[in-house]
Amino acid sequence: MLPSLDTLLKPRTMACLRRSLSYQLLQTSLSIRHFSSSKPAYIRKVKPRPAPTKAKLAARERKKALKARKNIYEHEKMPLADAIKILRAVEVARPNSTFELVVKTAMKRGSTIPKGRINLPREAKPKSKDRVLAFAEGRQAEEAKRAGVEFVGGTELIEGVINGRYPATIYLCTPSLIRAITPKLGRILGPRGLMPSERRGTVTEDIAGYLRRISVSSEWKGDKAGTIRSAIAKMSFPVEDVIRNVRHFLSVVKAATGNTVDKSDQSKSGPKPVNAITRVVLSSTQGPGIQVSDA
Repeated sequence: MLPSLDTLLKPRTMACLRRSLSYQLLQTSLSIRHFSSSKPAYIRKVKPRPAPTKAKLAARERKKALKARKNIYEHEKMPLADAIKILRAVEVARPNSTFELVVKTAMKRGSTIPKGRINLPREAKPKSKDRVLAFAEGRQAEEAKRAGVEFVGGTELIEGVINGRYPATIYLCTPSLIRAITPKLGRILGPRGLMPSERRGTVTEDIAGYLRRISVSSEWKGDKAGTIRSAIAKMSFPVEDVIRNVRHFLSVVKAATGNTVDKSDQSKSGPKPVNAITRVVLSSTQGPGIQVSDA
């Protein structure tokens, strides 16, 4: 009878051999892929999320605005005279810099973009020359040409306006032709704020008189957000002249946005819708924006 392996090998050698064999068996068992015999789980159906409504989007934006870091100077205001002194100190090396006035309006839904014309007590910049187009015929057309209107004609000018052949900045029209041009030009000139209208005085019999009135004034206009920006004075102006220009400009803007009541206009077409002024900021070319408290 042959002797067993345990009798032939030493005990220590046999223990080492057993440990190595168990390690190999363990590695072999781990390398074998075990297949599960359990039933397959059903795939979970994920329902698509509904698109957020406008109200939810607005609420989300409000939360973001509240969490956003606010400017520490946002609610700080100072008198107009003090703001002018600070901006002058900032621009001490640039005497030809310009004061800029920014007027922010509420611009609620349905509000018209604020615009108008103004003649400042002391002009801050040279006036730009307007290119005028007048829809007029007969005697009125001759008067318009003598007054210096660049483009004068009747309904034959409509196609040229649509095609951009007449790059005018002001459009005038006589009452007899306004119904003929409105159907075709209303959608072209209306969104740009250039369509002749009786309320703005661009539908008139006296074209020469209208041109005389606008020759001594300049146009101001807000953007779609209701923000009005205008150069208001030069840094070299005396403080009194800067204050006078700012006060005059704000009075014109308040009248155009319905913040002040004009009895003559109210008797003609009723009260104007109010577009509230929320902020008035004075700045300069290189200086900061300072919110004015006594605007």
